[in-house]
Amino acid sequence: MPDLSLLLAMGALLVIIGGVAGVLAGLLGVGGGIVLVPAFFYALQTLGYDGPQLMQICLGTSLATIIVTSTRSVLSHHKKGAVDWQILRSWAPGIVIGAFLGVALAAQLRSATLQGLFGVLGVCIGLYMGFGRSEWRLGAAMPQGAVRVILSPIVGFLSVLMGIGGGSFGVPIMTLYGVPIHRAVATAAGFGLIIALPGVIGFLMVPIAPENRPPLTLGAVNFGAFGIVIAMTLITAPWGVRLAHALDPKPLKRIFAVFLIFVALNMLRKALGY
Repeated sequence: MPDLSLLLAMGALLVIIGGVAGVLAGLLGVGGGIVLVPAFFYALQTLGYDGPQLMQICLGTSLATIIVTSTRSVLSHHKKGAVDWQILRSWAPGIVIGAFLGVALAAQLRSATLQGLFGVLGVCIGLYMGFGRSEWRLGAAMPQGAVRVILSPIVGFLSVLMGIGGGSFGVPIMTLYGVPIHRAVATAAGFGLIIALPGVIGFLMVPIAPENRPPLTLGAVNFGAFGIVIAMTLITAPWGVRLAHALDPKPLKRIFAVFLIFVALNMLRKALGY
């Protein structure tokens, strides 16, 4: 039986993490995973669970929360007619294949390697979020044929390796191909569900050494963290939405982009052993 003080400390940290992730998701429209994965990592590491598979637990648990948040989000967007179901259906098979491949690779990698991947990709996302321009285009319509066959698995693959939903890669791809931003955000919520479901199924099958498992962990998914974070994000995400309507989100997005770059660089530093 784990020490009660350790359980209480873990619960308190997760309440804060879930609350902050919910506010940021509502305020900036960023997926929770981009916040949750590094937050889970630092929290669990602080509590003494710094094993070679720590990042797998962070990725699997983050994807579990995305199942709930993406489902809620895509249903809300669907009521407003904002989801492009044709894009979702045509991209889903490739995304699912990429997600399973991502889990298969993540299960074989050490935590430090996954930290390094998160760091590199997090810097790229932060730079695009901070400095990308809405008028940038790669084409006038979403790609078909060979380009879609290549891009769709990449979205699923990279998202699972970072433990994030569809927004960080899906929204830039769709807007670069001329999809209006609101429609891209709504459709990317569906990407998140397609990524997270196979991702969680895969991570539930990843064996974690008993001495490296936090309480309430099955496979590489911690259900204690999942429950607390979901409860908090459901409470605090509407607060972020209200703040978004009261404040100009553009400078806030750039501030968050800088914060994300620093977090990603710190993960990269740890992965390199500095």
